[in-house]
Amino acid sequence: MKYYPVNLDIRRRSCLVVGGGAVGTRKVKTLLDCGAAVTVVSPEVTNPLSVLAGENRISLKQRPYQASDLDGVFLVIGATDNKALNHAIHDDARKQGKLCNIADQPDLCNFILPSIIERGDLIIAISTSGKSPAFARRLRKQLEAQFGPEYAGFLKLMGAVRNILLERTRAPEAHRRVFESLIDQGLLECIRDDDKARIDTMLISVLGPGYGYDWVCEHGYDI
Repeated sequence: MKYYPVNLDIRRRSCLVVGGGAVGTRKVKTLLDCGAAVTVVSPEVTNPLSVLAGENRISLKQRPYQASDLDGVFLVIGATDNKALNHAIHDDARKQGKLCNIADQPDLCNFILPSIIERGDLIIAISTSGKSPAFARRLRKQLEAQFGPEYAGFLKLMGAVRNILLERTRAPEAHRRVFESLIDQGLLECIRDDDKARIDTMLISVLGPGYGYDWVCEHGYDI
């Protein structure tokens, strides 16, 4: 099996999770973090899911799954320990052409979920194509130690610089040297070390006088 790697925009998309246990809870939290509109179907649910439902952050249907639950759904995740039910979810999703993932059963999925590392807007996905989730988790732990929280701040600042430059000229390809220069000068390391003086020097060199770190923050750029 050769998977096609892709990042999905699921903001405000209707996503269904069947199963209200620990696995389903993890899937729900990840979907919410990505801005999805989540519905959970399960006779029993964990306390965190009950809390999310009480806060109107998810739609909760405490009853058995029905094929009609897929109506209008963009993506479905099966997170139950019932093999017959998982097969039914898969079959229903296939008939309707839905994106479907059944936890721990790659043969019932038309997409699989990689092990991920998140540092703000930096997302590193690790996949063994379903062959060894245990190795994917081991590799994730190794990379987590390598990529620290400074990467989140770095990407926010680079995004802010990009937005400022785009306000001046709509030619993003012309800005490549600017970003490469900031990387080569060690902007990432300066953020890690909280060296605002050097950050100011770098920003002013590419944006002009007055465009230091504090100015960027004060004028509403996302840092």
